[in-house]
Amino acid sequence: MREIRNILGWLGMAEEESIIEDAKKHVEETYKTVTYFSEAVKAFIEGDLNAKTASIENVRKSEHAADILRSKMISELSEGILLPPDKEDLMHFVRTLDKIADWTNGAARILGYIEYKLPDTVLKNIASATELICSSISKLKEAIESLTKNDLKKALADCQNVDEIEHQADDQKKLLIESIIHAKLEPTSLLLSYELAEYLEGVTDKIEDAADFIKVVAIKSK
Repeated sequence: MREIRNILGWLGMAEEESIIEDAKKHVEETYKTVTYFSEAVKAFIEGDLNAKTASIENVRKSEHAADILRSKMISELSEGILLPPDKEDLMHFVRTLDKIADWTNGAARILGYIEYKLPDTVLKNIASATELICSSISKLKEAIESLTKNDLKKALADCQNVDEIEHQADDQKKLLIESIIHAKLEPTSLLLSYELAEYLEGVTDKIEDAADFIKVVAIKSK
């Protein structure tokens, strides 16, 4: 029976168990950054400043935890027994996941700078963009879980869903920017809202990058 190669199956050796656990933790922390950001957006829309601030701080802490795991894994992989291309592939995957957390933290930071309540049309579009990010990261998480179980068909289907959501995010960015322009905001809110729109789309782009990598691994594993 042909051995099936998958992204965490490479690390099926006892010597690399710590890297397996760190990889799982890293995926969870990346997922948590998006979840906390969604909570921050909800609090912002509801005008709950304390909850918004707390959620943004949670994003920062989760991103920092993911960054520590990334550094630890890169160090262990550099010194470990894996050989190219396995080592290089896993390093690339870890760095790609880390960019999702980085961009989510950037979006949260910008949200924290917006002090005044934005018009309902703008808030509605921010909420829609955030929902797409949550849907996308959920599908990415499912794709990773499917891949580790060697369910390649499900992994590819999940990756296709991520691609579709990314296209929706592109359209949503246009709607958000249009609502920002028509809202006639004061300069600071205008600048920050526009930057937030860029970062929201950027998060879905990074999620798609990770899904593309998983897609390649799944296809190679067939």
